Amino acid sequence: MERVAVIGSGDLGFQISRMLMEDDRFDFIGFYDDFEKVGTKKYGFQVMGNIASLKEHFTKGTFDSVLLGIGYNHMVLREQLYEELSTDIPFATFIHSTSFIDSSASIADGVILYPGCIIDQRVKVGVNCILNLGCTIAHDTTIGAHSFLSPRVALAGFINVGPKVNLGINTIVIDNIDICANTRTGGGAVVTKNIESSGLYLGVPAKLINK
Repeated sequence: MERVAVIGSGDLGFQISRMLMEDDRFDFIGFYDDFEKVGTKKYGFQVMGNIASLKEHFTKGTFDSVLLGIGYNHMVLREQLYEELSTDIPFATFIHSTSFIDSSASIADGVILYPGCIIDQRVKVGVNCILNLGCTIAHDTTIGAHSFLSPRVALAGFINVGPKVNLGINTIVIDNIDICANTRTGGGAVVTKNIESSGLYLGVPAKLINK
């Protein structure tokens, strides 16, 4: 059983901890958080330390791997923490038991797949991505590192999503689309053309609102 610590003890960290506790492949150890006092109880589990203490605790054998429970409001921080920590500390990969992953798909370290995700043939999901409830990713699509897909995002085939992309709830992207790094979409957006400039896209079809 893999012993996993979660970085961040807010709402997202709590969701991840619950999924870990309900999966007999994992043993949830506790939280690491820079904004909570060490020893504080969050949702019945202890804040084990701050982020600076992770490497020391890993060396001491406190846990086997970590997952990032930091959400889409902190995309740059998500990338920074992964890059800083992953050279010394393994990142777990969590795939909920109700998700379907085709055998030809590639799921990288640090990825979290929530319940009900469908990952089709030859899909590639980069490091440290979160795919929330019920995301559907069709064949030959690539999702760049550190991206965050909200519930019910649907990506058709042959899509290339860049790194640090945040797709809002129920976003739909048609086939053969490229989405550049640092793009955000609002809830219900429908992307029908390549996105070449980062910023917030809303509507049907999705249009740039602000950079």
